[in-house]
Amino acid sequence: MVGDTNVRAGQCHCGAVRFEATLSDGLNSIRRCTCSYCRMRGAVVVMAGGIKVLQGEDALTSYRFHTRSVQHFFCSRCGIYTHHQRRSDPSQYGVNVACLDGVSPFDFPDVPVVDGVNHTNDTGRPTRRAGTLRFIPADEEPIKQ
Repeated sequence: MVGDTNVRAGQCHCGAVRFEATLSDGLNSIRRCTCSYCRMRGAVVVMAGGIKVLQGEDALTSYRFHTRSVQHFFCSRCGIYTHHQRRSDPSQYGVNVACLDGVSPFDFPDVPVVDGVNHTNDTGRPTRRAGTLRFIPADEEPIKQ
């Protein structure tokens, strides 16, 4: 795996959980989702074909909701969401980009937002783009108090 730019190391906030994610399309598949859980969680995710937990599998816990068909994983110690199975394809994963070494959700000026409220598994229609989340850095001017 060394030298493969699609394999990225990551961890939770406290470092109890460490993993490697094999990204499906590098960082080009970033997105947010409008479903009830993702909306509250607020994470920017990237698609992965695989996750290999290197450390702390015993610290991972999971949450299932709605159809209970997929798991959303988070560290039981610090509470950080690390990754989840994709509902449209449970053999694939969404990975919290903030958990990837050297990556921040603020590295992406525009993040596509998919319509998870009207999920393709519920509607039978293709996934619809709901909008774009935009990060506009403030200028160097200090905040006035």
